[in-house]
Amino acid sequence: MTRRAPTLEDVAREAGVSRATVSRVVNGIRNVDPAIQEAVREAIERTGYAPNRAARALVTRRAETIALVVSGAGDDSESEQNAFASRVLADPFFGRVVGGVVGFLRPRSMYPVLMFAETDTARREVVAYLRQGRADGALVFSTHAGDPLPAALAAERLPCVLFARPSTPVPVTYVDLAHRDGARLAAEHLLARGCRRVATITGPLDLPAAQDRLAGFRETMERHGHPYVPVAEGGFTAESGASAMARLLTEHPGVDGVFAANDLMAQGACRTLRERGRRIPQDVAVVGFDDSRVAAACRPPLTTVRQPTEEMAATMARLLQEEIEGTRSDPTAVIFNPELVVRESA
Repeated sequence: MTRRAPTLEDVAREAGVSRATVSRVVNGIRNVDPAIQEAVREAIERTGYAPNRAARALVTRRAETIALVVSGAGDDSESEQNAFASRVLADPFFGRVVGGVVGFLRPRSMYPVLMFAETDTARREVVAYLRQGRADGALVFSTHAGDPLPAALAAERLPCVLFARPSTPVPVTYVDLAHRDGARLAAEHLLARGCRRVATITGPLDLPAAQDRLAGFRETMERHGHPYVPVAEGGFTAESGASAMARLLTEHPGVDGVFAANDLMAQGACRTLRERGRRIPQDVAVVGFDDSRVAAACRPPLTTVRQPTEEMAATMARLLQEEIEGTRSDPTAVIFNPELVVRESA
């Protein structure tokens, strides 16, 4: 015998409220007491009730879908598009982003759709997708400077929230980290360990985050009497970190401390140091940035600057929901504070 699917009436009985109240909670109507909303959500969980998304969409006029967009730079070739997607999906940072977004959306019966926008054609498709109402808004992650997608979304007045301050000022909401403060923490920690010949591996210097991390590190070193810091630019990948570390050792063999602007580059730097016979941290102390799973898996485990990626991503989703629901219309910025996590590499 086929088991009957739970109904609104079942949820109402379980929660001890009226069917109309359950309907208001399910349809996202906001004039319901928070305690009652929570009781209804718990009843939905216990009964296994699944709202009819098509019927709900007729009431709310929303798709209940959020576009999770990664915008990059590439060409229209299939190989390049596949390579871009593979790089994004392999990056531990992006996994933390998805976890934060899904953790916020799931209890609200909203669902993310992953979209890659590495070409002008793909970006036009994202704008069209949103304009057609197939998603209620977009959470945008730009991987290169001068990304035209945020400006295109703003021009169309489409709800969107960015991860990180855009390179070019655009009237859109974004969530970011106080990158200079994070770099300051790294510099002060290396100096406190007694490092005196300190270098840094930056991310791509056309990105605001990489610029801010370099500036914060240099400024702190200057304030402590170190006017010159050797710099090698990387690409936020382990391979680029390994190559940058090799260049630094060739040009500055006496380096005794390194700040890498993300954990993947720090991991690559550690690999090069081991290959060159340098002990970590006895000969060269290494500090990363992000506190991704790479930091704990690195050998030795990385001292790193933590950015609360999951919380930042969840905040993005919350801000986007407010924009979709009309409870907030003006662009805003939310800046999170970093913290130092000390492990064995420094």
